[in-house]
Amino acid sequence: LMEEIPQVDRYFGAYDLDSMLKYLGVKKDSELLTRRLLTTPKHYAYLKISEGCDRQCSYCAIPGIRGPHVSVPMEELLREAQFLASIGVKELILIAQDTTYYGLDIYRKRALAPLIEKLQEIPGIEWIRIHYSYPTSFPEDVLDLMANSPKVCKYMDIPLQHSSDKVLAAMRRNIDGKQTRALVEKMREKVPGIVLRTTMIVGHPGEGKREFEELLDFVQEYKFERLGAFTYSEEEGTWGAANLKDTISAKVKQERLEELMELQSDISWKFNDSRVGSVERVLVDSYSDGVYVARTSKESPEVDGELLIKGDFNPELVGKFASVLITGADEYDLMGDFI
Repeated sequence: LMEEIPQVDRYFGAYDLDSMLKYLGVKKDSELLTRRLLTTPKHYAYLKISEGCDRQCSYCAIPGIRGPHVSVPMEELLREAQFLASIGVKELILIAQDTTYYGLDIYRKRALAPLIEKLQEIPGIEWIRIHYSYPTSFPEDVLDLMANSPKVCKYMDIPLQHSSDKVLAAMRRNIDGKQTRALVEKMREKVPGIVLRTTMIVGHPGEGKREFEELLDFVQEYKFERLGAFTYSEEEGTWGAANLKDTISAKVKQERLEELMELQSDISWKFNDSRVGSVERVLVDSYSDGVYVARTSKESPEVDGELLIKGDFNPELVGKFASVLITGADEYDLMGDFI
């Protein structure tokens, strides 16, 4: 990087806080370590619970970029969350390269559920949402907590990537198609009404026509409420780029992507349409051009659809919870009225 972009004054590693502060001439203050200057609206915030990843997925360069998995101590996360609540944050979105791995390095066990149990006790925090969960060895105590806690959103972001045994093995995901199906079924069973967000990769080495058809059947059967997809591309420094030959043409990859997303568009529309006529609790994110933009617990900011509500501006509504009658839907967004 220093050779390619010499205009940068200084480079620092992801964990090199001390060197950064020394370079800037700033004395380290431990009291400020968990303080945040929010770049999101003041009523929700992302809480990064760990950094790095120990997985070796064939397509992913993150372990080489971010390093091995390192959990943030629970006490530090609780202090940060308490500070966020004190400045008006109502929703915490838990993120990491792999949230389900949280705690293994420092507590010798998966500790995502115990962390959430403590976070939900913080006054002012009303929604806790989980992102970036890895399917292998998924901690089931998280599902028990989600099913029984009114503060834990019945929402799970879990990138499954594929359903074919052959492709999952090539991806080095350490899970097969049968285990993947069993996990999805368990989530649906343990948490009735759960919204599952996932991503799929099409055109990965080893994905023939048969494997792609299997993926389509999988998506059609399990009807994920939210699904995004990407075409495979070799990433420098990954296991796949070094060992797997990319034999699928860009044209075929794009055709598969479009076919998958066309299928998902219909699934998403039917899910949204099924909610028309219901009353849901929403968190109002913003107001612009005569329309309030809000979300239910089934939508995460920036990545999911929105609930649009026409009305005159009332500053007291933004950043607050409200009840809304859903009156319309398309494949992405919902429309509604305050009640």
